[in-house]
Amino acid sequence: MSQKTEFTFPGLLAETVKKHGERPSLGFAGEKAITYNQLNNAVLSVSAFLEQLGIVPGTRVAILSTNMPNWGITYLAIVNIGAVVVPILPDFTPSEIENVLTHAGVTAIFVSAGLQQKLASIATESLRYQVRIEDFSVVHPPKSLAAYRAGMRPSGKYNIHENLLAAIIYTSGTTGKSKGVMLTHKNICFTAYKGRSVEPLNSFDRFLSVLPLSHTYENTIGLMLPLVSGASVYYLSKPPTPSVLLPALKAVRPTAMLTVPLIIEKIYHSKIKPAFHKNRLSRMLYAFPPTRRLMNRLAGKKLMAIFGGALKFYGIGGAKLSATVENFLLEARFPIAIGYGLTETAPLLAGSNPRNHKFQTTGPTLEGVTLKIHQPDSQTGEGEIWAKGPNVMKGYYREPALTKQVLTDDGWFKTGDLGVFDSEGFLSIKGRKKNVIVGANGENIYPEDIETVINNFKFVNESLVVEQQGKLVALVHFNREDIEAFYQSVKDEIHGLEEHCEQLRKELHHFVNSRLNRNSQIQAVVNHLQPFQKTATQKIKRFLYQEKHKS
Repeated sequence: MSQKTEFTFPGLLAETVKKHGERPSLGFAGEKAITYNQLNNAVLSVSAFLEQLGIVPGTRVAILSTNMPNWGITYLAIVNIGAVVVPILPDFTPSEIENVLTHAGVTAIFVSAGLQQKLASIATESLRYQVRIEDFSVVHPPKSLAAYRAGMRPSGKYNIHENLLAAIIYTSGTTGKSKGVMLTHKNICFTAYKGRSVEPLNSFDRFLSVLPLSHTYENTIGLMLPLVSGASVYYLSKPPTPSVLLPALKAVRPTAMLTVPLIIEKIYHSKIKPAFHKNRLSRMLYAFPPTRRLMNRLAGKKLMAIFGGALKFYGIGGAKLSATVENFLLEARFPIAIGYGLTETAPLLAGSNPRNHKFQTTGPTLEGVTLKIHQPDSQTGEGEIWAKGPNVMKGYYREPALTKQVLTDDGWFKTGDLGVFDSEGFLSIKGRKKNVIVGANGENIYPEDIETVINNFKFVNESLVVEQQGKLVALVHFNREDIEAFYQSVKDEIHGLEEHCEQLRKELHHFVNSRLNRNSQIQAVVNHLQPFQKTATQKIKRFLYQEKHKS
């Protein structure tokens, strides 16, 4: 986009098509991607189809679909005619979907075949059309006269300006009630454009998309940022199991990917760490810093090969990355970059790239955005992060009271996150303000920091620290299959699985408290048999467990 181009989706796409028309844009891994010229033609055809459905500027149109090229085409077509897109997370339950459709007053929904059954029992007054996103066929009503045809062109002329509402995004948050975040054309397009100041991209870059497009993180940084740059984006045709992901990585050889901490942490704990601790000799070598760095470097080369060998930007966001895993990735020279933001800020507020990344920070503030620490602690400099800039939302849809709680009269957005800047302007996130536990001596205890220690213990899949009757309690989900396999391998079949889990629970209690200061030590460890419920970015829905364990 040039300086004269407004931050709108039609303006963004027109400029990219002009510069990179014959370059590949969107496709499935292992298949040929459509060009930007073909993408533009498809967007115009779907825009004309939307006109047939009676969609006009301001009409809300939902997308409930797995990732695919037609997801992006539909999204761009909706905003192209001034309508408002309502992306819905694929893992939403039918009742959550119904709430979104009702609250937003959605007129039409584009749905992928595998998710169609979720709409079977839904009945909302506003919803008139259901469209199969794979081929744009009208599923409901069954005898609709509207029909998609390639090559159609919209008949209307649309005045799309920067402050026009583009999307209402319903968050599946860690704190309970789902809210509709209103984002304008400028909010999203500004963030995509300025994202290039964090990591410059070009038309030869290739993204492999593995996070849901209905989440702002993947939507803005994994779709719109590549489109601004003329890069290409590839999708998986099936869920990202190893048997699907590994061939896709080989076929695409991505130069860029976006993930959440849980993905790379699972790879580290299940594949990489066991190799360093497989016998006494390797454990001794890994405990010696010079040989540890060498072993990490060799592991990094293997990891790069698994990811296709061309990776230059591996973005991690959505939650805090384990310090142990981050240290491994840095020593392995794996090209990690950490970003920070929220749905309400479309989403990026701060970010690093593989060349300027600093340990346990999220990088400097995004160009064009202002961040400040509100009422910082006089000793630590920590406080709530407030943000101001063109990417800050208009507010929560039909929720003026909630909007007023987080947006000040002079435009500051209260993030609810606690952080601190270092002397070079790099931001570090301490935790969510709502999650902080105040200890007996009045000190702040960040449960996320304790969970990082717990998650580095053997056989731990995930954990959650809560306050229960004034005590710190760790809920821990062990990998029971790995525990059973390990004890069978060492020929300890006398004791049962439950006894081994109980033994590990006691070991974990000692392990954690020996590594924490006195104020942060846990009083109890509880085996949590089921995986924790999570958001789209794989953050545990804390409110479900904090409420349950309140005194």
